[in-house]
Amino acid sequence: MSKLRAALFIALSLAYPLVVYLALGRFEPRWLALLLLALALLRAIATRQAVWLVAAAGAAVLALMATIFNQALPLKLYPALVNAVMLAVFAASLVFPPSVVERIARLTEPDLPAHAVVYTRRVTQVWCAFFIVNGTLALITALWASDRAWAIYNGGIAYVLMGSLFAIEWLVRQRVRAAHRHD
Repeated sequence: MSKLRAALFIALSLAYPLVVYLALGRFEPRWLALLLLALALLRAIATRQAVWLVAAAGAAVLALMATIFNQALPLKLYPALVNAVMLAVFAASLVFPPSVVERIARLTEPDLPAHAVVYTRRVTQVWCAFFIVNGTLALITALWASDRAWAIYNGGIAYVLMGSLFAIEWLVRQRVRAAHRHD
């Protein structure tokens, strides 16, 4: 049952921009703030990590603002908040190693060779750059774009870009592994 709940949570999180966009004309922003707060609290409870508790607090502030002012902007700022949190997590891991990508890699390959540690650090840096660009675009679309443009970017294009980065990194990783097989 917990896998089903996790899958539903992931699906709802991914659909957040689309759900907000479709609901904006039908419900007041103050009611949609409940969705934002629920998502943030579920993520914080599910992960039990301090960073997601901080993110939940940030989402709670956005939800409170949406409730008090009955405006959609705080709801639209959530993707920018998530990118900022992810940037903080990945950047902190560069300052306090091992990097996030190295930790993930060690789940399947505990004895990473030195060149792989260097590679995972570089990939973590690339993800930091991605979160900066994606978060900036999420912020720009929230502040200055139409609701539709915001939903298209944050609920579609951002995911395509993320998937593309995953795919490109996987291809690069295969080449790096092939180059180091003889070492």
